[in-house]
Amino acid sequence: MKREKIIRPKPFKIDSPVIFEGDSLHILTRIPSESVQCVVTSPPYWGLRDYGVVGQIGLETSLHQFINKLVAIFSEVKRVLKPDGILWLNIGDGYTSGNRGYRAPDKKNPARAMSIRPDTPEGLKPKDLLGIPWRLAFALQDDGWYLRSDIVWNKPNAMPESVKDRPIRSHEYLFMLTKSEKYYYNHEVVKEQGANGKLRSRRSVWDINTQAFPGAHFATFPPSLIEPCVLASTRQGDFVLDPFFGSGTVGVVCQIHDRPYVGIELHSEYVAMAAERLRVLHDNIIRIAI
Repeated sequence: MKREKIIRPKPFKIDSPVIFEGDSLHILTRIPSESVQCVVTSPPYWGLRDYGVVGQIGLETSLHQFINKLVAIFSEVKRVLKPDGILWLNIGDGYTSGNRGYRAPDKKNPARAMSIRPDTPEGLKPKDLLGIPWRLAFALQDDGWYLRSDIVWNKPNAMPESVKDRPIRSHEYLFMLTKSEKYYYNHEVVKEQGANGKLRSRRSVWDINTQAFPGAHFATFPPSLIEPCVLASTRQGDFVLDPFFGSGTVGVVCQIHDRPYVGIELHSEYVAMAAERLRVLHDNIIRIAI
């Protein structure tokens, strides 16, 4: 019998803002435990977009595989999060494909066209709402996370849909999860103005417009959605992690508020886009091959 000693790679030294290019799960295993105070992220949605990159999340053949993959990633996120840290998770929903295997082009949103699309999950019917946000939230709860709040992100400028047999969707969910029963949450810095003009504690419906970013073929994570998450759950100097960094909007918010960030992104074009926005030097971009 051949025996081989497997040596775990040394953890990365995280002492300044950095962007990692590579697979989220692989890179997360090398980030030191309890090294970030806050995580703000929006993973790819299932069956909604083909990013054309090997190893992408969102085109798994089954919804079960998609949920399991995200649970595994967020299990590593929980390890790198400090005991009093918070995870803010934005995730969108979708409808069953009816086993069409593709999505037709849309004049208003060309990026929606797809040549491949997962089949309708077992137990669901054509035209069923998938319920992905709550399926993922409950799976994370089962994996040990504390599910502390479901925030409704209301989009006043939501993109119109051509459907006429149901209400037009204009919201997504933002879940607040923690790894401990007690955690750092500064409610004072994120108070909002009430109907009487006085400040009140922030409520669970946030009216925030979507925001396009030039060069990206998708609506990016709007800074106004990220900002209260970062301010409420960090102090100046605390590290903020986004394991699905995209065009780097979480990093932009962190720069404004003097919080160092750790971004992880698989797609090289998005890494370049984020680096340009953040004016990141090459020394602060680390490419990791599996």
